[in-house]
Amino acid sequence: MKSSIPPIVSVDDHLIEPPGIWQDRVPAKYKSVAPRLETLPADAFSKVNGAYVASSDPKGPPAAWWHYEDKYYPVIRYIAQAGYPPDQDDSHVVTLDDMRPGCWQQKARLDDMTLNGVEASLCFPNYPRFCGQIFNEAKDHDLAMLCVKAYNDFMVDEWCAGSGGRLIPLCLIPLWDVVAAAAEVRRNAARGVRAVAFSELPAWLNLPSIWSGYWDPFFEACEETGTVIAMHIGSGTRTTITSPDAPQVVSTVMIFANSAASMVDYMQSGILARYPTLKLLYAECQIGWIPFILERADDAWLTHLWAHDDRLSGELPSSYYKDRIFSCFFKDNVGIDMLDRIGADQVLFETDYPHSDGTWPNTPQVAEKLFGHLDQATVDKIARGNAIKLLGLSL
Repeated sequence: MKSSIPPIVSVDDHLIEPPGIWQDRVPAKYKSVAPRLETLPADAFSKVNGAYVASSDPKGPPAAWWHYEDKYYPVIRYIAQAGYPPDQDDSHVVTLDDMRPGCWQQKARLDDMTLNGVEASLCFPNYPRFCGQIFNEAKDHDLAMLCVKAYNDFMVDEWCAGSGGRLIPLCLIPLWDVVAAAAEVRRNAARGVRAVAFSELPAWLNLPSIWSGYWDPFFEACEETGTVIAMHIGSGTRTTITSPDAPQVVSTVMIFANSAASMVDYMQSGILARYPTLKLLYAECQIGWIPFILERADDAWLTHLWAHDDRLSGELPSSYYKDRIFSCFFKDNVGIDMLDRIGADQVLFETDYPHSDGTWPNTPQVAEKLFGHLDQATVDKIARGNAIKLLGLSL
């Protein structure tokens, strides 16, 4: 007999940022350079060496472009795919009117969640990228700091406020200033925020690594406040690709390797030993790879004594996994087959609304197919219980 799927708590969805987040909150002197949404022809800019440059003869239908400092960034269809058939999953630039209102409007989002059997949702950003990298890359870090705080104020005071706990706040930090980052964690925790977005591999952003000791004030603030460090797949900006001429699908398959590399870092670094109540969440990484990483980390630690230092004080790396590192999935039969080795208490579920590989509006059916055969207690943990406990939710 199959178990029933309870109301779901999704720990990885996304907000398509509405136009007023920054313009409504930054001082007047910054409005001309702070992020603002402009309607321009779809091919007003083309991507050259990773940056968007103005086209000589812009054409195409009206489309939404974020303008920040002197750079433009498109709003692309595949980040707001909910409600469109797969054959329309493409990279053309769209307007907010071309997507479901639930992508960027609170009430409509709550309605779409209800339609999808989702009680509560944790939303990562889109335009600022998954941990606010766009502000780290900005020229003016005073303005960038204002933008980080503006996003967090919107997240707490507007996006989540009045949702009855159904929208769970996830805030950003100024990645370029660890002291200010720690202060922002504490500022948001004081108003009920229990999750902060961070890069799975900060060194890939040309920031200090987690080995350096630089991030210790941030880790201390997170432990002190019970703030979970949430790392979305790809928040290192770079992804694994086998060759310059390999298609994007290769990187799409391999992107779990970012989370795997990050997990190895944390288990070996001693950070989880020094901060014994600190908790990590890996988002959209799937889970089937975890048992091998745990096994391999321990074997390498025991076998290759010359290759490591003594930061773990003799403890096996995998000893820092249980009750400390959590991962979420939405497409992983292999992971469910190995759930006993991954740990049923450390697996969470997601819908990835409104992205192109999200499961809306069929998430309960997807959940039933993936893990509905498990006992009811385990189903309840995966679908909602583990998220409620990890994030301290009042549901």
